Amino acid sequence: MNVKQCLALAILAATSSVAMADEPIVGLITKTDTNPFFVKMKEGAQQRAKLKGAKLLTAAGRADGDNAGQVTAIENMVAAGAKAIMITPNDSKAIVPAIKKARAAGVLVIALDSPTEPQDATDALFATDNYKAGTLIGQYAKAAFAGKPAKIAMLDLFPGHPVGIARHNGFLAGFGAPGISAKTVGPAKTADVVCMADSFGDQGKGQTAMENCLQKNPDINLVYTINEPAAAGAYKALKALGKEKNVMIVSVDGGCAGVRDVKAGVIAATSQQYPLNMAGLGVEAGVEYAKNGKKASGYVDTGVTLISDKQQPGVESRDTAFGLNACWGK
Repeated sequence: MNVKQCLALAILAATSSVAMADEPIVGLITKTDTNPFFVKMKEGAQQRAKLKGAKLLTAAGRADGDNAGQVTAIENMVAAGAKAIMITPNDSKAIVPAIKKARAAGVLVIALDSPTEPQDATDALFATDNYKAGTLIGQYAKAAFAGKPAKIAMLDLFPGHPVGIARHNGFLAGFGAPGISAKTVGPAKTADVVCMADSFGDQGKGQTAMENCLQKNPDINLVYTINEPAAAGAYKALKALGKEKNVMIVSVDGGCAGVRDVKAGVIAATSQQYPLNMAGLGVEAGVEYAKNGKKASGYVDTGVTLISDKQQPGVESRDTAFGLNACWGK
């Protein structure tokens, strides 16, 4: 190898080292790595990190509720030099001490999808306006019922979860219940609500919850569900009793399976959220902080759209063609 070749290799190596040094490191920690919502979130983060020239570290809890796994992921990412970490907290309270340690080390921490408790434990929250998501399907159901008396079953998430409470209360407010706002503490209940049950966002548990509600109140004609898997379970319970054509189901999520259920008439309307955009905006904020020291702060609304093929007067919505083009999952 001659002198010129040696010099060229040395320059190339030095340039590569500088480029690697300038490559900001950001992290993404999701609740699990199997839920289609979080799979899409990871995809969005990867796309935006590549576009922004950032190195993305990813991790997830072993299952919903795995706080210890997320704590370990935060510690590992801080040790690896991450300047920003995005997290969908499995336990909104228990994760706070680990987040505080990361922020004390100079790391920007952004909550995605759901807040910590307290919300200001993170620098920022990038998420769907879950109260609005609930309000939209409540308004849709109110318009569709057009004054007909409603007997409502509410298939919620599980006790105390801020996302579940926001969607629940938003639905009731949208349906016209007085005195309910985004600041209402705990899940509200009105005279129209004849059954409230926890589905844990799961199809099987949603089916069981619906079966139990129908045993107590066979005249239920409107079902709110925390998400589309729970809606699918509710529909299965209704169909087994031949009641599926006389009961309206409304839901939240906007996954591809859920939008197909809207198209098939299983769900009347759903509020679609956008995990890809959520994570993409988070990566951009992380890169901006790593390069310029500018911190994201407060709440950033990542968007929600009502999806239905049966429009109702006075309620803005998009059809399932739009929903399928913007959906996530299989």
